Amino acid sequence: MRTKLIAAFACTTALVSIGAASAADLGARYTKAPAYVEPLFNWTGFYVGGHIGGAWTNEQFINNGTGAPFGDLSPGEGVRQRKSGIMGGAQIGYNWQANNYVFGMEGTISGLDNKGTVVNNVFGAADDVFSWRANVLATIVGRAGFAVQNNLFYIKGGYAGANNRLSVSDTVGVSGSGGQTHWANGWTVGAGWEYGVTRNWVVGLEYNYAAFGSQTYQLGGTSGNYTFDAKPRDIQWAVVRASYKFDAPTIARY
Repeated sequence: MRTKLIAAFACTTALVSIGAASAADLGARYTKAPAYVEPLFNWTGFYVGGHIGGAWTNEQFINNGTGAPFGDLSPGEGVRQRKSGIMGGAQIGYNWQANNYVFGMEGTISGLDNKGTVVNNVFGAADDVFSWRANVLATIVGRAGFAVQNNLFYIKGGYAGANNRLSVSDTVGVSGSGGQTHWANGWTVGAGWEYGVTRNWVVGLEYNYAAFGSQTYQLGGTSGNYTFDAKPRDIQWAVVRASYKFDAPTIARY
């Protein structure tokens, strides 16, 4: 009898051990996989695109008194005029992302339609007719931003240059007319927001301000050169942008 009880006890213990091992094996075999999280939007990579919007130019020119006498505008006198127009162009750049921070370099080239005419009627209804235009704008800037998934908020700053022309036509007495074009150098700052519509297509909004140094414009005439210090005192522009971003390694998070 005692032998039978010992045998039954041993058998029960073995069955319990086998059941526990099987349960442990099932638990290891069917462990729940970690939840998959969609890849983060990756801002790293080269991009090219285009932009379109509006620009405002404050043009300034002052008689510097070093050329032939110009009776209508005495030395130190000048004109400042503000005009606006459509602008558009292209951008190319590279972004590098570290965690939520994004740094990059970008170059842009834009065409402007900013121009104006100033009539000086001291000696007649249309004695001296000054004309100016700023028709090309280029920038090379650094960018720094903060990314929140598909959104990028950034600031930018660097070099700006503009093609600027000033001319005059004297219609009373016909003492001279002429013009000159210069490339004006300056600086620019701006800010913007971009959104990754897909992993490759990015759209955004941007505002910029640029200021430029003056140069001497010699406006040739029959009595000599009318010499002015002129510049786009500043150019401001706001644009919508669209860029194609070339693929970079995907950042996945679990």
